[in-house]
Amino acid sequence: MIAIFVLGTSCTNDSLSESLETESTESPTEEEEPEVTTEDIPEQIACDNPTNFIFNEKDGLLLIEFENAVFTEDWKLKSEGSTDSEVTFMVWEGEQSLGNPGNGIATYKLKIENSGTYQFLWNSAIKIGDNGSDHNDTWLRFNDATDFYAQNGDGTSIVYPRDIGKTPNPEGASKDGWFKIYRSGNNLDFKWQSSTFDNNAHNVFVEFNEPGIYIMEISARSSGHAIDKFVLFNSSVSKSDAISSMNFSEITCN
Repeated sequence: MIAIFVLGTSCTNDSLSESLETESTESPTEEEEPEVTTEDIPEQIACDNPTNFIFNEKDGLLLIEFENAVFTEDWKLKSEGSTDSEVTFMVWEGEQSLGNPGNGIATYKLKIENSGTYQFLWNSAIKIGDNGSDHNDTWLRFNDATDFYAQNGDGTSIVYPRDIGKTPNPEGASKDGWFKIYRSGNNLDFKWQSSTFDNNAHNVFVEFNEPGIYIMEISARSSGHAIDKFVLFNSSVSKSDAISSMNFSEITCN
């Protein structure tokens, strides 16, 4: 919005008025400023449509609410808990897609300022059944990152998604650059864990060699898998600080 303020003066002294009029006619004529119309103002994209969202990394951390994306109708937005501890999340209620990623895709644009390697984690829960090994995973892909891989806790094993020309690949489901990202344990409530490689949990990492905007994709796999939020953090941020942070990433629009 452009606000134009006009300052008015009032003068009752005739001689002063005549003097001012004489001075104004003798002074050089100033160039008039061009009139500003609404046509001259660039159109602004309203930053209320998730299609346009860009999530901005700051100081090595991205913290994002999972629901801030465009989802197909089989993803359902739900809430649980009291007012003080309410959790809002998305849960897949469509058909299982255990061997074929690409169903129920949602995307996130991530703006990276500090290049380097980031660990990925999300906070998820199981909403069907009582077995921590079922209904516990969703597909994940970073197709335009410099590298996307998983590593075990002591760093002795690194694996890559299938079909990107890199080996070794994990045991269990993987296809077309997608990792199956699972959580384990019979505590079915929300917890921070993101692993791949069946029966040999590997943590998930993404490498960005230069600043820029990168695309993160998720795809439905197990019905009943619910996701609340996710983080990416580099070596300047500890895991405990990343998952306890309340500073969600700034959202701008393209």
